[in-house]
Amino acid sequence: MIEIMSESEGDVLAIRMTGKLTDDDYNNILAPAMEGLIEKHGKVKVLCHFDEDFEGWEAGAMWSDTKFGIRHRKDFLKLAVVGGPKWITWGTKVFAPIVKGEVRTFGHEELDAAMEWLKS
Repeated sequence: MIEIMSESEGDVLAIRMTGKLTDDDYNNILAPAMEGLIEKHGKVKVLCHFDEDFEGWEAGAMWSDTKFGIRHRKDFLKLAVVGGPKWITWGTKVFAPIVKGEVRTFGHEELDAAMEWLKS
């Protein structure tokens, strides 16, 4: 499940991912929220918080995530990835060179620091 966090404001979109992500999460929650901010601000700052109970993606959601990331790779000012299994950190580092903005990873306990960096 993808949830828009209350810290989202202005050009900042903060999302929390829990359980297993579905294609509907991307199509009905993430895509409309991010595309609305891009339309309003041009480029956005995004925080992706992988909660401790994050289980991964359903096959369709994994494909939606890949397409979404590639389509919007030029729309990030900053991307903060917080928590998640080690493979999330690894995947973020692999994906970072194609993102035009700054990308940083943070441990689960660094959520506040990630938000502070994102808003700076």
